[in-house]
Amino acid sequence: MLKQVKGQKGFTLIELMIVVAIIGILAAIAIPNFLRYQAKSRQSEAKTNLGAIFVAETAYLSEQGRYGSFSEVGYALAGATNRYTYRSPAPLGGGASGDAAGFDYIPCGAPAACTNPADGATGSVSSLAVVSPPTFTASAVAQLDSDATMDGWSVNDIKGGLTQAVPDDVTL
Repeated sequence: MLKQVKGQKGFTLIELMIVVAIIGILAAIAIPNFLRYQAKSRQSEAKTNLGAIFVAETAYLSEQGRYGSFSEVGYALAGATNRYTYRSPAPLGGGASGDAAGFDYIPCGAPAACTNPADGATGSVSSLAVVSPPTFTASAVAQLDSDATMDGWSVNDIKGGLTQAVPDDVTL
């Protein structure tokens, strides 16, 4: 039996340490890239929802002759898993979702610890005043990672603002 044990081959401790080091280097490269791509995919949530807000506002404009708040146009997100806080002005005093600053907003819903940031999340409607043509801006703001920079998107009456986040929390 002793002869069988001496004849067996195995990995040395040095070989195992080299494999662990290689795996560590690959993980150090891959994990940050994965997190950036994951955050970039989360940005598509804001672009999609702001595009839907643009469609709702445009339809409301054709019916009412002015732009409105979320509560006026009847816009609501399906489910409560949104990562962004969406804001639009509340031109007629807002609805149940209005806040103290006069904005109609849809708060973030996921993750459970998300906060509804006030800075950078603005919107404007000029259709209450006599402005020709009427305008609007709706925004989406979220904290996608653990740094201090917020991710901000906006859409306006000419569908501008959906090509670049300002500020952009995710850089590749």
